[in-house]
Amino acid sequence: MNSSPTNHRPLAERLRPKTLAEVVGQQHLLGEGMALRIAFESGQPHSCILWGPPGTGKTTIARLMANAFDAQFITISAVLGGVKDIREAVEQAQVALGQGGRNETGGARRTIVFVDEVHRFNKSQQDAFLPHVESGLFTFIGATTENPSFEVNSALLSRATVYVLQPLSESDLAQIIVKALAIQVIPAIEKTASERLIAYADGDARRLLNTLETLAVAAAQEKRTEITDVWLLKVLGERMRRYDKGGEQFYDTISALHKSVRGSDPDAALYWFVRMLDGGADPRYLARRLIRMASEDIGLADPRALRMSLDAADVYERLGTPEGELALAECVVYLAVAPKSNAVYKAFNEAKAFVKKDGTRPVPMHLRNAPTQLMKELDYGKDYRYAHDEEGGFAAGERYLPDGMASPGFYRPVERGLEIRIAEKLRQLKNLNNQSG
Repeated sequence: MNSSPTNHRPLAERLRPKTLAEVVGQQHLLGEGMALRIAFESGQPHSCILWGPPGTGKTTIARLMANAFDAQFITISAVLGGVKDIREAVEQAQVALGQGGRNETGGARRTIVFVDEVHRFNKSQQDAFLPHVESGLFTFIGATTENPSFEVNSALLSRATVYVLQPLSESDLAQIIVKALAIQVIPAIEKTASERLIAYADGDARRLLNTLETLAVAAAQEKRTEITDVWLLKVLGERMRRYDKGGEQFYDTISALHKSVRGSDPDAALYWFVRMLDGGADPRYLARRLIRMASEDIGLADPRALRMSLDAADVYERLGTPEGELALAECVVYLAVAPKSNAVYKAFNEAKAFVKKDGTRPVPMHLRNAPTQLMKELDYGKDYRYAHDEEGGFAAGERYLPDGMASPGFYRPVERGLEIRIAEKLRQLKNLNNQSG
């Protein structure tokens, strides 16, 4: 293996592309005639947001843009930075332009401000970029693993083009291994081991390169000339996970779990549940999501589902990992096989939408509370019929909606589970109301 001083630099940095032609992957953006390639060739930088999973080349593309446009490149980490860093970037951009908008040689010097993990900046921090982007003081490039529609201010989003980066394919990752072998920083790799590494990286070039570097160090210590599959498994163990907690893939996976429960597939639901545990998801978070599923997708078709989800959360709090995870798994299966109804969920949303657009209707007099003599004299509560004193505990013909408001019919039980009986009960009560006139 190469023992030059450059070995002290991280492998990811040594293999970082220096030209557009060296970039691996993202050909849907960087290929001939594609959007970002056209932007590079135009000679005119524009503000943009690079959205994609970790290790897909967001920082590399931003740096290459700075090189292509001969621009000053300023990096801000939204994880560690703040308004002070933004202010310093503005000052550096002003210095680069020079007095009167020109540098010392008489030519304008562009500046690109690259904000890594831009979604971690709050609204006021993101707003701080707006006047300088609009004035053209610098070109803004943001990188994010989260959906910018939700995480980036609409004002900033409207001034930037969003480019979506994809996870690297298996062939892309294989190319990166070949590049690492070419500069002799790692020993030869057995084909099976290479395939396992590619699957292990899961589309993330940085994860692949960091893993290769770890293996290179371990191989050098043991004076190994080849990375075999058996040795690879021995070294790596259970260290790597398939997604970052809180990242885009995390929410894709919880979405898959929720939809598997909704689709009444216990095997699929268990698979995604275990995938999330294996990926390091907090079981308490999963417990909260199960409670949500019980309310949203099962509802009154089986009210026991909500009780079971609450009990499973309580058991996990008492037992912790790994014993408490079994109670959550039991809940996952129960929710998956339970009868489904979103009738209450839909009714609640319809009621919210109705109230939001409807006027403020007064409470009918007979439904008003009358705690004082004056209120009684004003007919508060007059003619109210106490249901418990009525035949069958039901005041047939009594109205509980505001005067003049037709029954909106928000709640429509489905013909599944307990809601079959609820629907029958509601039909009986409706008939009694009709008979009462």
